[in-house]
Amino acid sequence: MVNVFLEFLGDNPHTRLLEFLISGREFDYTLTDLAENSGISWSTLHRIFPVFEKREIVIKTREVGRAKLFKLNQNNIGVKKLVLLYDAILKSRLESIEEKQKEKIKVIVR
Repeated sequence: MVNVFLEFLGDNPHTRLLEFLISGREFDYTLTDLAENSGISWSTLHRIFPVFEKREIVIKTREVGRAKLFKLNQNNIGVKKLVLLYDAILKSRLESIEEKQKEKIKVIVR
Protein backbone atom coordinates (compact mmCIF):
# COMPACT_ATOMS: atom_id res chain seq x y z
CA MET A 1 0.00 0.00 0.00
CA VAL A 2 1.24 3.44 -0.89
CA ASN A 3 1.75 5.78 2.04
CA VAL A 4 -0.07 8.93 0.98
CA PHE A 5 1.78 11.16 3.44
CA LEU A 6 5.16 10.08 2.08
CA GLU A 7 3.83 10.28 -1.46
CA PHE A 8 2.78 13.89 -0.80
CA LEU A 9 5.91 15.11 1.04
CA GLY A 10 8.53 12.77 -0.41
CA ASP A 11 9.99 9.56 0.91
CA ASN A 12 13.14 10.25 2.92
CA PRO A 13 14.31 9.38 6.45
CA HIS A 14 12.97 12.61 7.96
CA THR A 15 9.46 12.17 6.56
CA ARG A 16 9.45 8.43 7.38
CA LEU A 17 10.25 9.17 11.00
CA LEU A 18 7.77 12.03 11.09
CA GLU A 19 5.03 9.89 9.55
CA PHE A 20 5.60 7.13 12.10
CA LEU A 21 5.55 9.58 15.01
CA ILE A 22 2.38 11.27 13.76
CA SER A 23 0.54 8.02 13.10
CA GLY A 24 1.40 6.81 16.61
CA ARG A 25 1.21 10.21 18.25
CA GLU A 26 -0.37 8.96 21.47
CA PHE A 27 2.46 6.51 22.26
CA ASP A 28 6.08 6.79 23.29
CA TYR A 29 8.91 4.81 21.72
CA THR A 30 12.49 3.82 22.28
CA LEU A 31 15.06 4.79 19.66
CA THR A 32 15.14 1.14 18.54
CA ASP A 33 11.35 1.20 18.07
CA LEU A 34 11.62 4.40 16.04
CA ALA A 35 14.33 3.03 13.74
CA GLU A 36 12.64 -0.32 13.15
CA ASN A 37 9.09 0.95 12.71
CA SER A 38 9.89 3.94 10.56
CA GLY A 39 12.06 1.87 8.23
CA ILE A 40 15.27 3.81 8.69
CA SER A 41 18.65 2.53 9.78
CA TRP A 42 20.03 2.94 13.27
CA SER A 43 22.86 5.15 12.04
CA THR A 44 20.47 7.36 10.08
CA LEU A 45 18.23 7.72 13.12
CA HIS A 46 21.20 8.80 15.23
CA ARG A 47 22.12 11.34 12.58
CA ILE A 48 18.68 12.94 12.25
CA PHE A 49 17.16 12.45 15.72
CA PRO A 50 19.11 15.31 17.34
CA VAL A 51 17.42 17.67 14.85
CA PHE A 52 14.00 16.41 15.97
CA GLU A 53 15.00 16.99 19.60
CA LYS A 54 16.48 20.45 18.92
CA ARG A 55 13.33 21.58 17.08
CA GLU A 56 11.23 20.07 19.87
CA ILE A 57 9.39 17.80 17.45
CA VAL A 58 9.88 15.01 19.99
CA ILE A 59 10.05 15.08 23.75
CA LYS A 60 11.50 12.59 26.18
CA THR A 61 8.67 11.06 28.19
CA ARG A 62 10.39 8.63 30.53
CA GLU A 63 13.22 6.19 31.08
CA VAL A 64 12.81 2.44 31.50
CA GLY A 65 16.09 1.03 32.69
CA ARG A 66 18.67 2.42 30.30
CA ALA A 67 16.14 3.02 27.53
CA LYS A 68 14.82 6.52 26.93
CA LEU A 69 11.36 6.86 25.46
CA PHE A 70 10.19 9.68 23.22
CA LYS A 71 6.94 10.80 21.68
CA LEU A 72 5.68 13.44 19.31
CA ASN A 73 5.48 16.87 20.97
CA GLN A 74 1.88 17.75 20.27
CA ASN A 75 2.29 21.10 22.02
CA ASN A 76 4.70 22.33 19.33
CA ILE A 77 2.83 24.64 16.91
CA GLY A 78 4.70 23.26 13.90
CA VAL A 79 3.85 19.70 14.91
CA LYS A 80 0.21 20.71 15.30
CA LYS A 81 0.21 21.99 11.72
CA LEU A 82 1.91 18.82 10.44
CA VAL A 83 -0.69 16.67 12.21
CA LEU A 84 -3.46 18.71 10.57
CA LEU A 85 -1.76 18.24 7.19
CA TYR A 86 -1.36 14.49 7.80
CA ASP A 87 -5.03 14.13 8.75
CA ALA A 88 -6.17 16.21 5.76
CA ILE A 89 -4.10 14.14 3.32
CA LEU A 90 -5.52 10.89 4.70
CA LYS A 91 -9.06 12.24 4.72
CA SER A 92 -8.72 13.39 1.12
CA ARG A 93 -7.45 9.99 0.00
CA LEU A 94 -10.24 8.17 1.84
CA GLU A 95 -12.85 10.42 0.26
CA SER A 96 -11.34 9.75 -3.16
CA ILE A 97 -11.50 6.00 -2.58
CA GLU A 98 -15.07 6.30 -1.34
CA GLU A 99 -16.10 8.21 -4.49
CA LYS A 100 -14.52 5.56 -6.71
CA GLN A 101 -16.41 2.85 -4.84
CA LYS A 102 -19.68 4.74 -5.29
CA GLU A 103 -19.02 5.01 -9.03
CA LYS A 104 -18.37 1.27 -9.24
CA ILE A 105 -21.62 0.56 -7.41
CA LYS A 106 -23.54 2.86 -9.81
CA VAL A 107 -22.08 0.99 -12.80
CA ILE A 108 -23.00 -2.39 -11.34
CA VAL A 109 -26.55 -1.32 -10.44
CA ARG A 110 -27.35 0.08 -13.89
